Amino acid sequence: MEKGLKRSGVMVVVAFLAMVHVSLSVPFIMLHGIASHCSDATNANFTQLLTNLSGSPGFCVEIGNGVVTSLFLPLTQQAEIACENVKQMKELSQGYNIVGRSQGNLVARGLIEFCDDGPPVYNYISLAGPHAGISSIPPAICGLKSDPACKKFDELIKGALYSEFIQDHLAPSGYYKIPNDINEYLESSKYLPKLNNEIPDQRNQTYKDRFTILQNLVLVKFQDDEIITPNDSTWFGFYPEGEFEPLLSPNQTKLYTEDWIGLKTLDDAGKVKFVSVAGGHLNMADQDVVKHVVPYLQNQPSSVQSFNRKTKEPLHP
Repeated sequence: MEKGLKRSGVMVVVAFLAMVHVSLSVPFIMLHGIASHCSDATNANFTQLLTNLSGSPGFCVEIGNGVVTSLFLPLTQQAEIACENVKQMKELSQGYNIVGRSQGNLVARGLIEFCDDGPPVYNYISLAGPHAGISSIPPAICGLKSDPACKKFDELIKGALYSEFIQDHLAPSGYYKIPNDINEYLESSKYLPKLNNEIPDQRNQTYKDRFTILQNLVLVKFQDDEIITPNDSTWFGFYPEGEFEPLLSPNQTKLYTEDWIGLKTLDDAGKVKFVSVAGGHLNMADQDVVKHVVPYLQNQPSSVQSFNRKTKEPLHP
């Protein structure tokens, strides 16, 4: 009887300490990819898994109705909705971390760069994010090399890609980047050129300042990914202007060398982790989650430095 009481007492203490840890940990949000929603099994289970492994409270932040919104609402508007959502969440008021999945990473970066008066973001973990854009319909969706019909469909999509109608009604058009049509991309694409500070006479120092305040940027590439094309876009690698070859590594691109959004600044400070894991698109083994994601969700409020998002000066309690 006495042993049973002692064991019960230990369990109560462990449970209490776990609750204290959760209450003191910096919370995180998860932003899902295209044609998905927070309540589906994959996203709900992944958010819960990260909460369980890290001990930090996690929330999947939904934009609109999920599936339809992620497909057809322009990313500019998706980022605006996400901004208002996080500002209304009391749990995030002192700052938070972000885990992005696929297209959700472009909304995540919109939160970091565009969200005025939003709570600070400390660590950002990107899983298969098309940060430098996609150059063609993914082979996993349409086998371009073997199917002439797919090749023709890709050509038709590219022909209308930068039209006002497509930009306003198809979310992926906001990060579709055709290397040999860069001028049209810079003039007509409504999201990625702004997000990456690519337009020479419209570069915004505030976007760069907000991005470089990140404490850690974790960029996870999946080695067998057939959705992100080119796959190195997950690390900000892409093709040179006007060509489909060679594929440039992140530090060979102008975005990096000219430091348009602060990627080089973060990398020079040792804050960027370029991670490569086995698996297809978002197919991440549990051991890789534990190794590459969980550590960046376990920071405590006392271990993070807050900054004023306008002045970039440190905030003191």
